[in-house]
Amino acid sequence: MDASTSSSKEGTPEIVFFDIETNVPNRAGQRFWVLEFGAIVVCPQKLVELESYSTLIRPGDLSAVALRSGRSDGITRETVANAPLFKEVSDKIFSILNGRVWAGHNIRRFDCIRIKEAFAEIGRPAPTPVGIIDSLGVLTDKFGRRAGNMKMATLASYFKLGQQKHRSLEDVRMNLEVLKNCATVLFLEASLPSLLNGNCRGSSTITTRSRSNGKSLCREETNRKSPPTALIGYQRAVPYASRGSLEKMTEKVKNLLCRAQGNQPLNTILKHSHSLLR
Repeated sequence: MDASTSSSKEGTPEIVFFDIETNVPNRAGQRFWVLEFGAIVVCPQKLVELESYSTLIRPGDLSAVALRSGRSDGITRETVANAPLFKEVSDKIFSILNGRVWAGHNIRRFDCIRIKEAFAEIGRPAPTPVGIIDSLGVLTDKFGRRAGNMKMATLASYFKLGQQKHRSLEDVRMNLEVLKNCATVLFLEASLPSLLNGNCRGSSTITTRSRSNGKSLCREETNRKSPPTALIGYQRAVPYASRGSLEKMTEKVKNLLCRAQGNQPLNTILKHSHSLLR
């Protein structure tokens, strides 16, 4: 049974994480060309990859692609010279995207627009999503800037997931892992807010969000190596300052996860972090 058939029987559309790579216009009047498309279809209940697809794409104007890329695995003119044109892979791209929830990093302002432009150029309707999850907006709102700026490369570095490749398929898989990590951290913090919303060794600057009387308060904390920073709202005392207290906190987290896993699988726990994806 293929993924689309399974989805229709369950009544829940899959999520498709997708990413495109384009040229970088460097002169007035130069346009964007889609050079690579990559996507993974994910089951929203289990967060497992159901299928994947990626393809390089030859632009209508090869001169718009750089001869050399500034990125280690970047796309060059030679890379796409023998790739199919967009119209030759448009049927597959349409079938991957149409009628699913679209997810990706900064897709509202970039990838979605480029997809619509590419389909318009070949004179056919663009695929339509049933919903959009832009992890740039979601994580800025829910996770804050504790990891620094909200670029995918920065978030991946924060969670030690490796370097961003700037290739479509690798980037969408990294995007999903970043979301899983953020959802887990938020779940744990919500479960034990008095213990887990403090400083974490190794972070020079951490921005977190706390709630008090229904109002959202933000604060910025620095370690001893950072210059003093004015605090916004209030500063909560670091909840553990000794090894013994840290061991007690760790044991509480273990007990919490054991009880949670006794009632339902960890994948379901992550699913119930669905408020992150709103």
